Amino acid sequence: MTAPSTKKTVNTVSATSRSDFPIIVIGTSAGGQSALSSLVAQLPADFPAAILIVQHMAATSSNEAMLRLLADKGNLPCKQAAQHGVIRSGYIYLAQPDHHLMISQGKTLATKGARENRARPAIDPLFRSAAVEFGNRVIGVILTGYLDDGTSGMEVIRRCGGICVVQDPADAAYPDMPQNVLNHVKVDHCVPLAEMGSLLTRLALSERGARIAVPADVAVEAKIAQRVLSDLESVDFLGTQVPFNCPGCGGVLWQMKVGEHLRFRCHTGHAYTVAALLAEQTAKMEETLWVALRMFEENKNLLVKMGAEGTASPSYAERVEQSDIHIRRIKAMLHSNTANTDPLP
Repeated sequence: MTAPSTKKTVNTVSATSRSDFPIIVIGTSAGGQSALSSLVAQLPADFPAAILIVQHMAATSSNEAMLRLLADKGNLPCKQAAQHGVIRSGYIYLAQPDHHLMISQGKTLATKGARENRARPAIDPLFRSAAVEFGNRVIGVILTGYLDDGTSGMEVIRRCGGICVVQDPADAAYPDMPQNVLNHVKVDHCVPLAEMGSLLTRLALSERGARIAVPADVAVEAKIAQRVLSDLESVDFLGTQVPFNCPGCGGVLWQMKVGEHLRFRCHTGHAYTVAALLAEQTAKMEETLWVALRMFEENKNLLVKMGAEGTASPSYAERVEQSDIHIRRIKAMLHSNTANTDPLP
């Protein structure tokens, strides 16, 4: 799946080896379109790094409007990330709808792997793969958004020697994502959006020290995200099995904990932070309640029809009343869920 690139005045920097220029990975969700357009407008035409972006989006959406917006607002050429695409300095690469964006062997990957934190594309797989591939050449950026996708990925970037940057939550339209990073990761910079362009330009030009070894658990998670297959051995290495089921596939979950950030994985590849798991469980419960409501209403309607035709047993009226009781209870729970459900990322 590809889309035509949206071109501006093209930076003529040729493709080079993956150690020659920094990689900036950006994650955002709600409010991201406005934030990204503001950020790219601050970057010069000779920007000395490649930029890879994950914006949470619906599976049925299109990147064309976003690519056009980023190209019109900024000075850099914008492309939809392709499978096995070459990464060039001075280019912006945007994740495809309903595909994770990752990096492998210095090239972009666009995969239909399991959702992470309820999202595809998700931020953590990109950040994790970039850290494994580029180590301390990576600059991670988290902008506005709901919940906490990107927190784990930023921690991985920090552990691999990269630089962590977050938008000041007070400056974000939706502060959850940057605030969750600040709560769990020792970031290098927390700045308003208006200051981020000049900061990223300085960081991209700064000297970096020697690379450090990639932690074993980080390398394993990066491999899991690139494969669409069951892998019990890998999740056994990463954590401990717990008595919870994966909302995505119904399988058993493994609990992982790095520092203070608790996460869960199933052996098919779905991954959740605590906040994402709770939000997905709530969504599944609501779905189940709607199914139960339909079944009780159908049961009641059938009983009423049987009674009207004189084919019901004498106890049908009592059964109609019982169905009514269940229907009222389910509607009350659905009303409560509507008022309290966490928003989708």
